[in-house]
Amino acid sequence: MLKKKEKIMANTGGNNTTLIARHTEVTGDLHFRGNLVIEGRVNGNVSAHSDSEARLQIVDGGIIEGEIRVPNVVVNGNVKGDVHASGHLELASKAIVEGNVHYKLIEMVKGAQVNGSLVSNVDVDNAGEPRMLGYSTEASAEAE
Repeated sequence: MLKKKEKIMANTGGNNTTLIARHTEVTGDLHFRGNLVIEGRVNGNVSAHSDSEARLQIVDGGIIEGEIRVPNVVVNGNVKGDVHASGHLELASKAIVEGNVHYKLIEMVKGAQVNGSLVSNVDVDNAGEPRMLGYSTEASAEAE
């Protein structure tokens, strides 16, 4: 009787880091957990669960041609595609992004280039107006 093999993913609780080294080219979409450092080239989309603490770092000389959907992103290389960061996005001094940048919190250093739109992911209420962080109707009633 043959048993079906099961894929088991271990959760060690540590920081797992994957490196795409210089002179390495990957073609295809990447989905990861933990940390991903790109020193080489990726031709495809890069993603991680938006509810995770995943972190993508593209170093100087690193290139991604595709869409990025990762909670925390640090760019100091080249990106040709849209970037979606649901947490923190850092555009370092040698960053070049050719695409739209969607962010919740952004840090942009002098020298970074974005050839596209910067789009804030501020929560929008039912009236279509941005909701102020930390605003409470109870707090404003007490202040009056």
